[in-house]
Amino acid sequence: MHRLELSLPGQVPFAAGGFDAMGPMSRAAFPHRHTFYEIVHVVGGSGVHVLDLERYEVRPPQLGVILPGQVHHWEGVRGLEGSLVLFTPEFLVGGGGDEGLLRRLGERPWVGLDGAAHERTSSLMAELAEEYRCGADGFAGVLRSLLHVLLVRAARLPGAPARPAPPQGVAGEFLRLAGWAGVGGLSVRECAVRLGVSPGHLAEAVRAATGRTPAALLREARTREAQRLLFSTELSVRQVAARVGFADPAYFCRFFRRETGRSPGDFRKHHDLRGPSIEDGSPAA
Repeated sequence: MHRLELSLPGQVPFAAGGFDAMGPMSRAAFPHRHTFYEIVHVVGGSGVHVLDLERYEVRPPQLGVILPGQVHHWEGVRGLEGSLVLFTPEFLVGGGGDEGLLRRLGERPWVGLDGAAHERTSSLMAELAEEYRCGADGFAGVLRSLLHVLLVRAARLPGAPARPAPPQGVAGEFLRLAGWAGVGGLSVRECAVRLGVSPGHLAEAVRAATGRTPAALLREARTREAQRLLFSTELSVRQVAARVGFADPAYFCRFFRRETGRSPGDFRKHHDLRGPSIEDGSPAA
């Protein structure tokens, strides 16, 4: 798990620049994940980018989005060139609105660019890198504004998900909580308590906004996190079970098989690209 520790005034992390400027981790060939967002603009090279087990062929120019917690790595890359922007949710100027744009972009995380879109994206990425590098008065505000423009324009790209605005109110708060709750093993009732509503009200609000139940969304979050841990770490099945909130490994194995059609062991054998668990204080992606 990599954290972004370069801080702007007020302890708000952000970094921007080319692959070389971001360091060797920007082209890491082993599965890893971040606590921050990454936007990558690929302008040259070949190979494959793997994101949460999905494989995306590198065919520049392309724009990619990696969300916090997603597992990714590069395979067989040659001559990979481009630029990256790294930032935490606290940096976003639009708050929940920009986070909603990022969630939408994360549903289609690897998009090809036509000539005009490539030119506009190149200009924005260059401005972000230059403003970050110079650090002149008011640069944090300029960076936030440029990043907001980049997200809005990315959401307009052909192939980017065309979705309605993200749910607001109780449903929106639950969706933001669900990712963490799925990892920690919180129940629907415990989520409702944290949000200050009854379980019935929570279920009604979430179903109206998403068409799904809170329980189904929590199961999906726990399954996704278990897959990431099995795929990208050396943790035992018992340890993975504990990380996603199961005290009984046998029950976790039954749950995992029901949700994925495979046992945890079979899933790991099929996707065996595990690496050692690491902590890294650099800004590299």
